[in-house]
Amino acid sequence: MAAAAAPAPVGKGILLKADPIAATFRDEVKGTLEQCTVRPKLVGILSTSSAPSKFYAEFTKKQCEELGVEFVLKKTGAALDPELGEGEGVEDAIIEANTDNSVHGIMVYFPIFGPQQDHYLQQVVSPLKDVEGLNFKFHYNLYHNVRFLEPRSLLENTTGPSQATSTIDGEVPPPGMVKSIIPCTPLAIVKCLEYVGVYNRILPYGDRAYGKTITVINRSEVVGRPLAALLSNDGARVFSVDIDSIQEYNKRPRVPANAEGDAAADAEKKTAAQRYHPRHAVHPSQMTLQEVLAVSDVVVSAVPTASYKVKTEWLKDGCICLNVAADKNFEKDIREKASIYIPAVGKVTILMLLRNLLRLQQYQRIQEEVQAKDTAVPN
Repeated sequence: MAAAAAPAPVGKGILLKADPIAATFRDEVKGTLEQCTVRPKLVGILSTSSAPSKFYAEFTKKQCEELGVEFVLKKTGAALDPELGEGEGVEDAIIEANTDNSVHGIMVYFPIFGPQQDHYLQQVVSPLKDVEGLNFKFHYNLYHNVRFLEPRSLLENTTGPSQATSTIDGEVPPPGMVKSIIPCTPLAIVKCLEYVGVYNRILPYGDRAYGKTITVINRSEVVGRPLAALLSNDGARVFSVDIDSIQEYNKRPRVPANAEGDAAADAEKKTAAQRYHPRHAVHPSQMTLQEVLAVSDVVVSAVPTASYKVKTEWLKDGCICLNVAADKNFEKDIREKASIYIPAVGKVTILMLLRNLLRLQQYQRIQEEVQAKDTAVPN
């Protein structure tokens, strides 16, 4: 679907806000909600005095109220009382929401303690209620290009082919299976790229980003790395940029180093180019940031630092740029090079979160029906 935006001045790229992209999914969420016999309930857990977390909590509440989703904000720690510690009581609040059958989804406002302890808390959230898709089960599926799973697997502590399947030749889950949950911010970015035409719908599902080179600046486990994996598993060549290294994510094998000179090597080169891995492979890259930006059709930056800026002069003419960080990661003249610039994706992210909530509510209902059938006493 092409972006509905006013023509840009000559020499200026389009400034595309997230509103028209979000509107498409808002209608989808509304339509699904109208079919729900039970109003979905989302619990947000706020445990810090962080201003961005407070803002996101209020934003979530507003969006839920507008759409008819029940939202309950549970405050603990410094969010409840300034005299309490940051994060105090957050784990107990998660466990309480896990065991509350009236709750269909849980989101925790991170960061709280730091990467290691926050990662632990992300695993405490039940996969059946993890609207942010941060549980290990969902990350495992994402990194292994596993698109569908059995709902019952969300109650088990194992992963593997008996619980999930890597199906990339169709969008419809096989019988008895459902779509795996994808982290909402990376998914929102993918939806933005679909909207502006980076994804080619003529190509087969699972390969629609083929032919695109994309740079993702940030390799966090919440946004950067899962996004790079998603894009690569959809066929793109992706450069993942972190503070101390650049990696290349690619589903297609590298051309053999000795594939030059003779007919056998040329044939090997041609065959390798036609094959692709079932999921992305990661290789170290010797290219510099300036070099990868010069060849990138899309640049996504999510660096949580106000001082960080992507140099406009390094960008490829006509590229598409997305800013995901709370602060602007691009210079003010970004539209001199970028054909489309999306300054924020938060409005799309919250709708991806609500889509995940509705799916998890459905998966819980399926699981309850299976359990009821398994425990039924035969006549």
